[in-house]
Amino acid sequence: MAVIDRINFLRDEINKHNYNYYVLDNPTVSDFDYDKMFAELKQLEAENPILISPDSPTQRVGSVSEKFFPYTHKHRLYSLDNTYSYEELVKWYEKITKEYGDEVELVCELKIDGLAISLTYENGLFTTGVTRGDGVTGENITANLKTIKAVPLKLFEDVNIEVRGEIYMPKTSFEKLNEESLAKGEKVFANPRNAAAGSLRQLDSSITAKRDLSMFTYTAIIEDAANAPKTHYDSIMYLKKLGFRVNPNIRLCKNIQDAIDYCKEWDTKRFDLNYATDGVVIKVNSLAIQEDLGFTARAPKWATAFKFPPEEVTTKLLDIELNVGKTGAVTPVAVLEPVHLGGSIVQRASLHNFDEVKRLDIRIGDTVLIKKAAEIIPKVIKVMDTKEHNSFPVVEPPEFCPSCHSKLMSIDGGVSLYCASKNCSQQVTAKIEYWASKEAMDIDKVGPAIIQQLYDKKFISNAVDLYRLSIEDFMQLDLVQEKSATNMYNSIQASKNRSLTRLITALSIKNVGKETADILANEFKTIDNLKNADMKTLVALQGIGEKMAGIIYDFFHDEENIKMIDALKSLGVQPPEVQGAASNILGGKTFVLTGTLKNMTREEASALIKKMGGKTSSSVSKNTSYVLAGENAGSKLDKAEKLGVIILTEDEFFDMIKDS
Repeated sequence: MAVIDRINFLRDEINKHNYNYYVLDNPTVSDFDYDKMFAELKQLEAENPILISPDSPTQRVGSVSEKFFPYTHKHRLYSLDNTYSYEELVKWYEKITKEYGDEVELVCELKIDGLAISLTYENGLFTTGVTRGDGVTGENITANLKTIKAVPLKLFEDVNIEVRGEIYMPKTSFEKLNEESLAKGEKVFANPRNAAAGSLRQLDSSITAKRDLSMFTYTAIIEDAANAPKTHYDSIMYLKKLGFRVNPNIRLCKNIQDAIDYCKEWDTKRFDLNYATDGVVIKVNSLAIQEDLGFTARAPKWATAFKFPPEEVTTKLLDIELNVGKTGAVTPVAVLEPVHLGGSIVQRASLHNFDEVKRLDIRIGDTVLIKKAAEIIPKVIKVMDTKEHNSFPVVEPPEFCPSCHSKLMSIDGGVSLYCASKNCSQQVTAKIEYWASKEAMDIDKVGPAIIQQLYDKKFISNAVDLYRLSIEDFMQLDLVQEKSATNMYNSIQASKNRSLTRLITALSIKNVGKETADILANEFKTIDNLKNADMKTLVALQGIGEKMAGIIYDFFHDEENIKMIDALKSLGVQPPEVQGAASNILGGKTFVLTGTLKNMTREEASALIKKMGGKTSSSVSKNTSYVLAGENAGSKLDKAEKLGVIILTEDEFFDMIKDS
């Protein structure tokens, strides 16, 4: 047999075995025999490099890229509207049947909790793989996707096709990865989705190759429209025929009741799967009806995602720790026996305050029911009724600070306890951490672990000291080399010219968050003007009540705070003066921003709105003028629709201000 024939034979055999193993989950050859064939193919290609082709199984190798390059999708990737009740599903279906008959066939698929990607094949060969991005522009990660065995490099037919899929990490692989990371002292991932994202976006694709990633495909865009399948279900079966991995739990449903039954079935069965799923995607089966229904600004009208209710699990309360925050507030934190919840391992949950501890009558040793509020924050719902409960001691509020042992106090009869000591180490480090956080001065290279080291080694005692540090100071920290030390130093220097809003936010003035800081910055323009403002001026500001005005006035007339601001100025921390509105085209209008915008960050959009005389708010209310919605908009969009607030796409927003 000629060398080229042997190479082609080995490639076909290995591709077939990859398909059987990674797509069908049905291996037909032993690992030993597979490895033997693969080794022979590598040897033959090494001896005959001219015969290497891009679709060879040996080309699933790693390479290093300096960065990922943007790639404009040929066909936009839309978001999905979410429904949370069966009543909402019925309403969605009735809108469709009103126009297309009593029973419109549907397809139900499990909603995989992973990363959406787009794959392009030309004449059956994989050419380009791109992340979803904002739906219009993604990042070209072809080299990384080639390392994933479930992504075919060559299809069983020579077709031109664009395929959409979801990259995910199996739960067992996620647990193994975290165990290995812990053993090496490296960071662990919060959930399988984060692990998949971190693995897929490695600049060194050899790292991606070592991670166990897989894929389910769920949509096909076929160039040969005349011969393409006429239904969504048939297109999924066609993808399977081409060699793609499709989810085996896809189901054809004759009406909405069948779809609801499917949702109910998988509400509990999903926990037995080896991948994370947070809902069901329901689509109209007929592609002709899909085309006729079309899209809204952000989502198809012919599909919706039914989201499962938040998962609730029981676990044991091992301890209650006390955390001292930047304001001195002492927060009880539940330390839990580790438990899987909503795709991640939960070990801690906030108990908010000791009134909540008393209300729950929670005691160390109790079995508690927890869930994730908004699918993110672990929350203790209740104590389970067990015979042991009454034998556990009642948890009493502390009298003294767990960090500095100062006497704790409540303020104005509030439920929270506070440490009033300005020398409390936990409070000091919490303030410095907040100063460096993304919300405040955005010093991205200096995290909590570095701040704790700097504080422990007495290099810093407050946020001002960050600006006194040298590269040599950082190099005295554990495991910090010159390159990292330089990056940290440069990150601090770059923060000196952050906006006045960020500086005011970073000062940790009680009850003054980003929105209030924005009001103050736009009114006073400089930190000196704010420092010299009198009570009458502060009280007169819209959005600043008398109580908050008093807190702000007292802060800027405290001798230590005055010294701190003067020290910051002497060290070069000088925000640029806030400029007045360039136009009043948005005067009197209040905007709420949600989702990912394609042409600018939300912070840039907020600055532009203010430049045009408008205001921004973090929450939707009846006083909201517009909601500017990007991709993956969440609950704010839903609330805006219920209140009848006008929703703008990014293009519509630009049309609104184009004359300015």
